[in-house]
Amino acid sequence: MRRRVIVGGVPLQWAAVAAGFALLLSGCTSGDDGSGKAGPVTTTVTVPTEPPAAAAAVLGPTGPRTAKACSGVEIAVGADPQQVIDGHPAGTAYCFAKGLHRIGTPIVPRDGDRFGGGPEVVLTGSRALTGWVRDGNRWVVRGVLPAAYPLKGQCEDNRANPCQRGEQLFVDGKHLTRVMSLGEVKPGSFFGDYAANAVYVGDDPSGHEVEMSRTTAAFTGRAERVTVTGLTIERFASRPQGGALEAGRGWRITGNEVRWNHAVGVMLIEADGAQVSRNTIADNGQLGLGQYKSADARVTANLVTRNNTDGFWIADWESGGIKSTRSSGEVSGNDIIGNRGVGLWSDIAEYDRRISANRIRDNAADGIRYEISYAGVIEKNVVEGNGFGTGRGSGGSLWDGGGINVNTSAGVQVRGNLVKDNRNGISIQSRTRGEGPRGRYVLSDVVVEGNLIVLNDAGSSTGVVENKGSPTTSGAITFRRNSYRLPGSTRFAYRGKSLTWPQWQEAGFDQDSVAS
Repeated sequence: MRRRVIVGGVPLQWAAVAAGFALLLSGCTSGDDGSGKAGPVTTTVTVPTEPPAAAAAVLGPTGPRTAKACSGVEIAVGADPQQVIDGHPAGTAYCFAKGLHRIGTPIVPRDGDRFGGGPEVVLTGSRALTGWVRDGNRWVVRGVLPAAYPLKGQCEDNRANPCQRGEQLFVDGKHLTRVMSLGEVKPGSFFGDYAANAVYVGDDPSGHEVEMSRTTAAFTGRAERVTVTGLTIERFASRPQGGALEAGRGWRITGNEVRWNHAVGVMLIEADGAQVSRNTIADNGQLGLGQYKSADARVTANLVTRNNTDGFWIADWESGGIKSTRSSGEVSGNDIIGNRGVGLWSDIAEYDRRISANRIRDNAADGIRYEISYAGVIEKNVVEGNGFGTGRGSGGSLWDGGGINVNTSAGVQVRGNLVKDNRNGISIQSRTRGEGPRGRYVLSDVVVEGNLIVLNDAGSSTGVVENKGSPTTSGAITFRRNSYRLPGSTRFAYRGKSLTWPQWQEAGFDQDSVAS
């Protein structure tokens, strides 16, 4: 049977950028040339020539200005929110008054409580530092640090491990860089000496507002069906893998700005059915949003940007935009931009996960990473300019930064995405990773279909890599009906070899795809 590939009826044109997406496989047809013999059979395949609709979509406003006006019991500036909450029954609505609320201990809501505010309502976990004394070419204040606490987390600097400490310092709102010895203190930096309970800075603090994050979280606890909306939540000393806003089952987190907290901005913990939407989650020290053991959660229409400001390991430890573990649900319609780590990472026993119509750009590591998990759909996303970060463990091979990375996972569909100008295109990895709750972690039933893949970097490629202990099995991976724009001849990898486009097709991939 002879097969003919027609690309949208016209030559492949990248210049066309109108929103839209076409993917159609017609049935086979037979002709009759009058000789009584069946004529050649033609399969017509329309492959994508234009980006998905997400490329032209605009996120729209996020943050407190999108929240509805608050009506409920007022929490005045200077009041202890917990005392107010404890004086009312579960399911009460509370409104934080306009102004700066210093939160000394994490707020523990009750089932069904609702918390609102407005554009000028700020909850901060910081305290003002005064009483500075000159110490040579430095300034010091004493007695302000917490008692020693357990340290965890993997830092980009894995010798001094500065990211493991939770306290941050701000001078006139500017975030200072932590150094790990007194001799390193210089303008723009600070050193926390926990043994001596002293904080040193390299700039004269006289006449300036100096604040240190101290409280670990704004909201925490095990209450269900809590709503948090219209608040700015900033400068909390959240510990690695802990959130400034820790949400549980059925929480609604909408229209907030969560910024400049040490570790995770918003953390879903056993938060089945939670919804996170229309938030600005920016400049947090480790990660914008985390999700752990949370089924059927929905993360939609958020701006997640510039996270990992405190030096967590960029290439391979929960830093960057969004990281979820042992969870399911939807992540769709978000802008995940400019984070110092992976843009969106599903890792360890994820299941029934849908990652759809996000715009994932300019993140330092992979745009999307789906790792040792099950049953995922990655569709109609714009994944552009990711994977060019440098640092420990970063590199240019298919094992490292790229557009979309599927690592030792089963039942994953990668379809209808624009994957453009990343360090690499689509990387499929097979490793030895052990057992999971739904069976052994293996690479199987992965379909890469109908994607538009543009590779312009000199070293970029798409393909399959495997370690010796976990070779890919026949039929485990399918590439079909994709469109490629390739500036050079060698842009694919399989079985440890670099392949040209014809060699890639000879290996059994992309038989009905096109390249130009």
